[in-house]
Amino acid sequence: MTKLSKRLAELPGYPMEKIPAIKRRLIQQGVDLIDVGAGDADFAPPPIAVEALNRAARDPAMSRYGFQIGYPGFRESAARYLGRRFGLTIDPFTELQPLLGSKEGIAHLAMAVLDPGDVAVVPEPGYAVYHGGTVLSGATPYCQPLTPRTDFLLELEELPADVIRRARLVYLNYPNNPTAAVAPKDYLTRTIEFCRRHDILIVYDNPYCEVTYDGYVAPSIFEIEGARDVAVEFHSMSKSFCMTGWRLAFAVGRPDLIAALARVKNYIDTGAFLALQVAGAAVLEHAEELSRDYAERFRERRDAMVTALRAEGFETEAPRATMYLWIPLPEGLASAAFQQRALEEVGVVTLPGTAFGAGAEGFFRIALTVATPRLEEAAQRLGKVLAAV
Repeated sequence: MTKLSKRLAELPGYPMEKIPAIKRRLIQQGVDLIDVGAGDADFAPPPIAVEALNRAARDPAMSRYGFQIGYPGFRESAARYLGRRFGLTIDPFTELQPLLGSKEGIAHLAMAVLDPGDVAVVPEPGYAVYHGGTVLSGATPYCQPLTPRTDFLLELEELPADVIRRARLVYLNYPNNPTAAVAPKDYLTRTIEFCRRHDILIVYDNPYCEVTYDGYVAPSIFEIEGARDVAVEFHSMSKSFCMTGWRLAFAVGRPDLIAALARVKNYIDTGAFLALQVAGAAVLEHAEELSRDYAERFRERRDAMVTALRAEGFETEAPRATMYLWIPLPEGLASAAFQQRALEEVGVVTLPGTAFGAGAEGFFRIALTVATPRLEEAAQRLGKVLAAV
C-alpha cells in the first residue's frame, strides 16, 4: 500500500468537504434545502466581465500559456485600481502577481517563506488555507483564538514569548471571515510595528474590502506606514465581484516577496487563463462602481436576515462588512451539533464555528448568499431548532 505523507495526515478536515455529498443525499430525498453555508453568492457576475471574456476567448492567442507574467493589462488595471482606491503607487510588474484565486497564492507564499521549525500564527476562527498552507510548507501553525474580548482582533502582544521568537508569518484577514470583524487603523499600526520589531511577515488577506456597509471603508494595509516592509496583501475578484468560480486574484508586496511567490508558482501552475485576466482587467477598471452595487444588495439581505434572526431568539449583530453573520449560540450548545440538526431536521446548511478551528466553538456562520425570502425562511427554520434545544 502506498504510504501517504505525514503532512497530509496533519491536515485537518476541510470545512466544506463533506457538505456537497450530504446536500445531494437530502435533495434526492426531496428535502427543500436552503444553503447559507459557503460564501458563494448567487448574484450574476458583472456583465462587463462576461462580455470581455466572450470576446477574448475567441482570440487564439488567449488560449496559450500565460505563465506568471500573465496578461499585462490585468496587472496594469489592478495597479490602477489600487491607486484610485487606496492611494497606492504599485509597480504592476515587480510588486504585483496574478493568482488563480487568492487561496492558492496564500498557500504558496507560505511555501516560499517558511521552513520546518518556523511558526505561523493562525487566527482561530480563520480561513482553512492559513492552517493548511502552513502545514504543507512544513512549518508549525500556532492557533490564536479570536474572541469578543478583543473584538475578534488578533493581538500579537498576547502570544507566548517562545511563539513570538519562532514566528515568521502571521495571517490577518480584515474585514474578517467568518466573524465579520473590521480592523481599525490604529490596530494595524501597532501590529505592523510589532511585526517590524520581531521580523514577522504579515499575510494580509483582503478579499472583502469592497463588501462594506453603513459608510465603513475598509483600508489596504499598505495605507499604514511601514507596511511595505513586512506585508503581502491579497485581493480577489471572488467576493466583491461575485466571480468565485472564475479563480482570479492578485498579490501585492515587496519585489523580493512577489518574486519568491512567482518562483514557487512556476513549478505548480502556468497562470490563469488569459481570457479570464482580460475580463478581470475590464472589471477592475470599474471596480468601485460594480462593487458598490453588490454591497448594497448584500446590505439589504443583511438587514432582513438580522431582523429575522432576532425575531427567532438569536443574538445577532449587524456587521459593517463581509457577506457573513457570526452568531453566538446559547452556552453549552455545541456548534457542530446545532449545524447537524439544522441540516438534517430543517434543511438549512450553515457552518459551525468549529469548522474554522476548535477555538471558534459557540458560534455558527450564515452566508448572505440566497435571496431575501429564502434567508427569512432559513431564519424561521433555525429558530425551530433553537427552540427545541
